[in-house]
Amino acid sequence: MKRRWVLALAGASTALLLNGCASHNIDSYANQQPTLDLQQYFNGTLDAYGVFTDRSGTVVKRFTVLMQCSWTGDEGVLNEDFSYSDGTKQTRIWRLKKTGNSRYVGRADDVVGEALGESQGNAFHWTYTMRLPVDNSVYDVQFDDWMYLMTDKVMLNKATMSKFGVRLGEVTLSFTKR
Repeated sequence: MKRRWVLALAGASTALLLNGCASHNIDSYANQQPTLDLQQYFNGTLDAYGVFTDRSGTVVKRFTVLMQCSWTGDEGVLNEDFSYSDGTKQTRIWRLKKTGNSRYVGRADDVVGEALGESQGNAFHWTYTMRLPVDNSVYDVQFDDWMYLMTDKVMLNKATMSKFGVRLGEVTLSFTKR
């Protein structure tokens, strides 16, 4: 395990350099359809199906999520009940607040500080640090999270996880609104 972290740290400067060259920008989705209204889409019951893949692309974990979502004005609650392929279960409750025309902040018990997000066109992008338990340790891992509305019922989600600027893996999800 130590060797893996040493190798990861050795590649951190390269990863940071490559991240600096990235051009993925929320504004490039401004004219994409259908237009995502976060408060409308994440309202009611949703089902999600996902996988976590490691750096090599190997599926490490599969999971399903039942989401109960509601909004009161500019404040929303997304109650997520996870069921993992290994039989474990987890609940995460996101509390979102719209802070501007297309900007949001979010909090959850396992999120360090605030998640910051912005929506344009059919896309929503947010970044946050999450505390993840691994074996007998807990790690603060950064998420670069992108969601794309495909139809009024289906949204795709791809989140890249990193630590010290080194990509650890990805979470890929498909949401279906009931």
